[in-house]
Amino acid sequence: MMEYPFDDYYALQQCPTGTIPYTIRAGDTFFSLARRFNTTVAAIIAANPGVDPNRLQIGQTICIPQPFLPPCPGGNYYTIQPGDTLFALARRFNVTVDAILRANPGIDPNSLRVGQIICIPAPSAGTCPTGTFPYVVRAGDTFFSLARRFNTTVAAIMAANPGVDPNRLQIGQTICIPGAAPPSGCPAGTMPYVIRAGDTFFSLARRFGTTVAAIMAANPGVDPNRLQIGQTICIPGAAPPSGCPAGTMPYIIRAGDTFFSLARRFNTTVEAIIAANPGVDPNRLQIGQRICIPTSTPSGCPTGTMPYIIRAGDTFFNLARRFNTTVDAIMAANPGVDPNRLQIGQRICIPV
Repeated sequence: MMEYPFDDYYALQQCPTGTIPYTIRAGDTFFSLARRFNTTVAAIIAANPGVDPNRLQIGQTICIPQPFLPPCPGGNYYTIQPGDTLFALARRFNVTVDAILRANPGIDPNSLRVGQIICIPAPSAGTCPTGTFPYVVRAGDTFFSLARRFNTTVAAIMAANPGVDPNRLQIGQTICIPGAAPPSGCPAGTMPYVIRAGDTFFSLARRFGTTVAAIMAANPGVDPNRLQIGQTICIPGAAPPSGCPAGTMPYIIRAGDTFFSLARRFNTTVEAIIAANPGVDPNRLQIGQRICIPTSTPSGCPTGTMPYIIRAGDTFFNLARRFNTTVDAIMAANPGVDPNRLQIGQRICIPV
């Protein structure tokens, strides 16, 4: 489950899919928020039509676009807080620093940023007795709610955790839950996904270019009407659309996307995107809609990569998150490029 650094996460805020509510604090600007949440000023503006970025009010609620989150099978997402170190997080969540590093390829342990979202892997199953599995306590958990979620009883959880006071559970505390551990991975052709506020099978099917029926088939036993924030499900991996011509790649429309912004982001032209998507109305793009992005512009980039022009604030780390790849993969595609000395306007190759 994500531990967001703001109090009104659960507020009933009508934010578009792919964004989360945030309450403005003293000193906040769209620029500082974009850096904190690994997004862009343009994306925040697009998610908040009618909000004047020059007249933000303390206590005002806006919508923050969520960055792409790498898979975290069997683990939990965590948002870096002031003072956090990987060593402290490893002790808190009963895992090792090496395990956190393996779960977050490309992360720089010496440059953690407040607001950065990382994956905390599940603790070793060896700490719990046979017939139980480890569980890390989250905000709002009680033995009663856990018994309902995992189809067991309060008495059975208490018996598996002698010495644990059910009235004094601590966020980050590891306890043992009776029963078989949830699948640590997803079946072939699917990917893990952690449920967020407002998610439904219908909205997920639109976002990931699949169907409700396919998601239900990949998650037997999961009640689509009782999804829990922090619950891990499996999303069928949609194959690239057969209608995408050679030299293009599939892309899922997000809040604020336009053909113009996509052309700039992917170093192509509006005309080329229109040509690759006959029948798509560029003025009526839908969040979750799948289109094709041209990638065949001559660039000197090797097969399996696409050209990208460095912009202000770009790093290999945020590019890896944005394009669903890793820092190591970007470095391998750009031998001789110093990731610490990127220049605005510099052309690099992004694995696709």
